[in-house]
Amino acid sequence: MKGKQQNTQQDLDRYIDIQNRKEAEPSMAEHEPGSPAEHEPLAYVMDEILDKENLDKALKRVIRNKGGPGVDGMTVKELPAHLESSWPNIERQIRDMRYNPAPVKRVEIPKPNGGVRKLGIPTVTDRYIQQAIHQVLQAYFDPTFSEHSYGFRPNRSAHQAIAESKKHILAGYCWVVDLDLERFFDQVNHDILMTLLAKRVTDKRLLKLVRGYLNSGILNEGLMSPTTEGTPQGGPLSPLLSNIVLDVLDKELERRGHRFVRYADDCNIYVRSERAGKRVKRSITRFISKKLKLKVNEEKSAVGQPSERAFLGFSFTRLHRPRICVSRKALGKFKARVKEITNRNRGGKLDNVIKELNRFLKGWGGYFGFCETRTVLKNLNSWIRRRLRCLLWKRWKTPRNRFKELRSRGVYGIPLRAAGSRKGPWRLSASFAVKAALPDKYFRDLGLVELQARRPS
Repeated sequence: MKGKQQNTQQDLDRYIDIQNRKEAEPSMAEHEPGSPAEHEPLAYVMDEILDKENLDKALKRVIRNKGGPGVDGMTVKELPAHLESSWPNIERQIRDMRYNPAPVKRVEIPKPNGGVRKLGIPTVTDRYIQQAIHQVLQAYFDPTFSEHSYGFRPNRSAHQAIAESKKHILAGYCWVVDLDLERFFDQVNHDILMTLLAKRVTDKRLLKLVRGYLNSGILNEGLMSPTTEGTPQGGPLSPLLSNIVLDVLDKELERRGHRFVRYADDCNIYVRSERAGKRVKRSITRFISKKLKLKVNEEKSAVGQPSERAFLGFSFTRLHRPRICVSRKALGKFKARVKEITNRNRGGKLDNVIKELNRFLKGWGGYFGFCETRTVLKNLNSWIRRRLRCLLWKRWKTPRNRFKELRSRGVYGIPLRAAGSRKGPWRLSASFAVKAALPDKYFRDLGLVELQARRPS
């Protein structure tokens, strides 16, 4: 493996020497008319990265992002004091190509659908350096990325990706090739990534530093493991490096004239027929495997109609004019979380239940309020209030206490029979008596957040 890395580094050095010779030729030094300046070789980019203004900006970003300590145990709060005493030596090592990044700390986060997502947490010092690199390279690389790429890019969002998907569907491309890359961040080929980076960056100091981050290793429960592929999720630099690799896929799709939308490692290609979709899926899968050395997850990838596939948590209705809706999977996760918060057997004050519920609803509604199906959100609001009525009914416990609660809330006559009913709390939560005692206004007065569409239907 060591010999392989040395050969790769020699290839990169030869490439840089060729680029430098070309740059020295007058005919090649001039840009062609209309060619963008961002395609110039970045020969002294490390000087920009180590500029004080850029470093100050990186420090503020790392502190604002917080995050846990790496393998050295240093926290974000301790970083400024550490840099004040150690940065001159660290900077000198970087400039002299002697800096060795610390291993990343392995952290496993459970996935909602089972399994774990493996994160690699760099030390705060390395996060600081990576952030400084990211800020400079982002400015050079982002203008060259595809217009159909939305993940990990400034001024771009998942909502914009969904909006473009809808445009393709309205244009008659009613079949989608839904591609999912298997363990993408764990399987990025280092040699391919470094070669792509070296096409733009000729500063050997930066190339060696990035290679050092890729090969820094992983520390998991005291055991050190080398890293020969992948860009560990958890560092500021990984998202940009992933886009540099996947931009090759974007450019190939553009060259073939496909309509597509990509967000990180999720890519949807829109075609006019199922037959065309299957053909495109086979062809692009071969391209990804051969050119990028990545693997398409066949279990999660498929050709189908947009109403049958989920993209970034959204889907589309089957109507003649499709509307953006929340996917079934996202709705299932939503209900599971609300059930957990409003468990009828949980203790504590109702105010605390609503506060916890509101925190979740604000975040969920801020994202999924982009949907165009107001009725779905209206039904979810009703279902949440029923969950809360069920919780309160269970807390009233005895028929006598329930009778008193109903009377005190203005329920009289025959509906009071609900107090002695043997029906379960969930069925009674939809009864006239309970809804009259706990109307919608009651929950609004308690401050319960209501889900609302954030865009016109």
